[in-house]
Amino acid sequence: MTDTSAPDVAPETALGIRAEEDKVLPAVVYGLYLLGFASCAATTVIGLLVAYANRGTAGPINESHYTFAIRSFWLTIGWFLIGLVLFILGLPLSILLVGIPVVAAGAMIMGAVGVWFALRCAVGIYYLARGENYPRPRTWLI
Repeated sequence: MTDTSAPDVAPETALGIRAEEDKVLPAVVYGLYLLGFASCAATTVIGLLVAYANRGTAGPINESHYTFAIRSFWLTIGWFLIGLVLFILGLPLSILLVGIPVVAAGAMIMGAVGVWFALRCAVGIYYLARGENYPRPRTWLI
């Protein structure tokens, strides 16, 4: 008996070359995210809109990168707001010296979130350059 099932390979074009997903738009999203450090986050929002606009029509590899980028944005916003609230609440309390640890905690959270966001973008670029989907796009970790 012969096996009639098709092997798990990427579809081929008419010339026999394997078709791959376009890496440009996910790379643009990551680039806009990283450019947001220099432009007061304006380009990060544009990158988020690009990711939302293309996630529905993307292939499996790009879809994992878009999901990862979207989650990275919202998790970063959430943790940054927590740090900002701590920082702002600690400022008036620092007059009594009670708020100094709260201000320090808020500043450390905001700084750590910035590093975490940059690392997530760098890891996403790494997987995208290798042509692989992001293995765990819904994780909180890197």
